[in-house]
Amino acid sequence: MNLLASSRTTLPQVSKNWHLVDASGLVLGRVAAEIAKVLRGKHKAAYTPHIDNGDHVVVINADKIRLTGKKLEQDKFYWHTNYPGGIKERTKGQILKGRYPHRLLLKAIERMMPKDSPLADKQMKALHLYSGGEHPHSGQNPVEWNLKVRNRKNAIKG
Repeated sequence: MNLLASSRTTLPQVSKNWHLVDASGLVLGRVAAEIAKVLRGKHKAAYTPHIDNGDHVVVINADKIRLTGKKLEQDKFYWHTNYPGGIKERTKGQILKGRYPHRLLLKAIERMMPKDSPLADKQMKALHLYSGGEHPHSGQNPVEWNLKVRNRKNAIKG
């Protein structure tokens, strides 16, 4: 028996599971970190950095995500229109009340993935975000993943 032997994951060995996360009442950064970990495959014992062995994640109620403190009013996103005086800003609260509230969670997860990586782009396609409580992936039988019971800080009551 060789004690230094290691195993290597290959593409035929990879199996992708489906997870369902209900984001209502969950803290943005905590749920984004857990989802990014599952998308990359770091929750599996056979994690290999150069192989896509992450799972699919379906997130419902992404518009009901919560933020701690005064981040809804104080955190701002800035962009420039490339015209003189064209600096624009939007708070996280305005984004949540806007047309695409799920983008707040999408950008948080996207920024926790590796930068400029074709593999990370492929892994992000396994993320399925929905603002409401319905999703079209019931045929894949996603396993419900309750983050509220994993740590009391993951959810905000009220």
